[in-house]
Amino acid sequence: MFLLGIDYLSALATALASLLSALLLLAVSRQLWTLAWNVTRDRDSKLPLPKGSMGWPLLGETLHWMVQGANFHASRREKYGNVFKTHLLGRPVIRVTGAENIRKILMGEHSLVSAQWPLSTRILLGTNTLANSSGELHRHRRRMLARVFSHAALDSYIPGTQRLVRSRVQAWCRQGAPLAVYPAAKALTFCIAIRILLGLRAADHQLDHLSCIFEQLMENIFSLPLDIPFSGLRKGIKARNALHDYLEKAITEKLQLGDPSACPDALDLMLTGARENGKEPSLQELKESAVELIFAAFSTTASACTSLVLLLLQHSQVLAKARQELRQHGLIRRCQCDRDAAGHGPCEKRAGGVSHGNPRLAAGEDVARDSNCPPAPGNPARSKEWPQTRTGQHPSFAQAQGNGHLQSPPFGSQGAACPEAAAAAAGTEPGGGCEDCQRSLSLEVLLRLRYLDCVIKEVLRLLPPVSGGYRTALQTFELNGCQIPKGWNIIYSIRDTQETAAVYLNPDRFDPDRFGPERDESKAGRFNYLPFGGGVRSCIGKELARVILKTLAIELISSAHWDLASASYPSMQTVPVVHPVDGLKVRFRRLNDKEKCK
Repeated sequence: MFLLGIDYLSALATALASLLSALLLLAVSRQLWTLAWNVTRDRDSKLPLPKGSMGWPLLGETLHWMVQGANFHASRREKYGNVFKTHLLGRPVIRVTGAENIRKILMGEHSLVSAQWPLSTRILLGTNTLANSSGELHRHRRRMLARVFSHAALDSYIPGTQRLVRSRVQAWCRQGAPLAVYPAAKALTFCIAIRILLGLRAADHQLDHLSCIFEQLMENIFSLPLDIPFSGLRKGIKARNALHDYLEKAITEKLQLGDPSACPDALDLMLTGARENGKEPSLQELKESAVELIFAAFSTTASACTSLVLLLLQHSQVLAKARQELRQHGLIRRCQCDRDAAGHGPCEKRAGGVSHGNPRLAAGEDVARDSNCPPAPGNPARSKEWPQTRTGQHPSFAQAQGNGHLQSPPFGSQGAACPEAAAAAAGTEPGGGCEDCQRSLSLEVLLRLRYLDCVIKEVLRLLPPVSGGYRTALQTFELNGCQIPKGWNIIYSIRDTQETAAVYLNPDRFDPDRFGPERDESKAGRFNYLPFGGGVRSCIGKELARVILKTLAIELISSAHWDLASASYPSMQTVPVVHPVDGLKVRFRRLNDKEKCK
């Protein structure tokens, strides 16, 4: 018995010694890791590196960042200041907050810094994308995309977007059961990107499948750059390849068919813009551009849509004021149609908007294949702005031998009626709803809604979808009294800057009037408000995002009421974009005419 006790104590002592040795080894390795990065500072500069921690060997602080989300940056900013160092996703990083600091970063594009997303993002999105290009390639890509987001193009996307949004909102109201807003918003924005922006006529089951694939891509867009089995990067590559396979077939088929009744969409406009600049995009470039457009319209816009629903739910006085503005502009009208006992008007029944009339619509699917339309005939002011439409001929399409470039004839000047116009003439309304009692939207109408514009701005200030932007130092330079070494990555913080900017009165409060003409607090500093970034790399699709947000806001405010379906408001997760951890469970119902007039 005595011998057994000695053996037990000996084993315990050995285990403790091993544990202490392991802890000592970890501590020493961490100190050596920090020392190694301190040695990499630029010796030609007398300035110190920013304060901060480089975390653990190889991993850095990546795990802390993924787990803590926004609290990671907030806690380190409080401890180290507005400029601090860290190590994320395998790279040394300088995190920057504050309008003046960010101004130097954004205005130093091509001289002090160059845009560079994490390696995993560059691999998954591709080298031909706007986000991953620089110099002349970036300028060429931006010119190619300029037509896609021009005033005329945006105006052409609105009719199809409004119909699609309206049909989804009606389906949410009919559902009765609690709805997770964030997944529903992602389904909506994905559908807008595929059907309206890219003009691809994917069936509903294809959309569901593609959405799942794209979701897997997004989940791994910021991952450790390790292409090994079961890694996040490997999963992302698999999802990207599956998406590219579909897009290759869809784009090829779309351009081969050359539907003479179709209206120019983003792919058509990119081809036209590229040819005008003497470039012929390859099929690979078109696939990567399509993925980038979906990427831009999918998670970030869905995040902002969800934040819009959340903040209007939390601030009923803002909702009431926005509803009053819609009434003043004739966007909320008492329906004059005869309605049945269930409250459905003839237009809805005619379009299959009732569950017994169209079971697919009751399940939330879109019967119509929405597509973008040019300005309606008879509106010369807007038609004048629209550049070109397809010819009535079926264009030929071929892949040039050996170079992978796509060939198709240029657009002509004669256009054909859009499917939506033909549907309206036939007495059917894609997406459901009583069109006679609801006003159609246009850019001109949206621009007149000043208070709604303030609401959208405040949503994007308080809950910007992305936390910041990525840059790489092209040379060592000074920032906030510290050196930023050449080659180090830089993340400028959008969220922290907008939350802490001194120009905002009560920055934690949701107050759309801060952007009204009497106050307009954003005028005090150009870089205090930057939900879409800034400088030469500001988001080129920001106006499309605003169009989608305003369209959703108008459809919700004018026709729906919603209540929180969970016990309390959810906390927010910030990676890869801002979203509620439970998706924001809400119960929607349709407003009656009496409520609309309140």
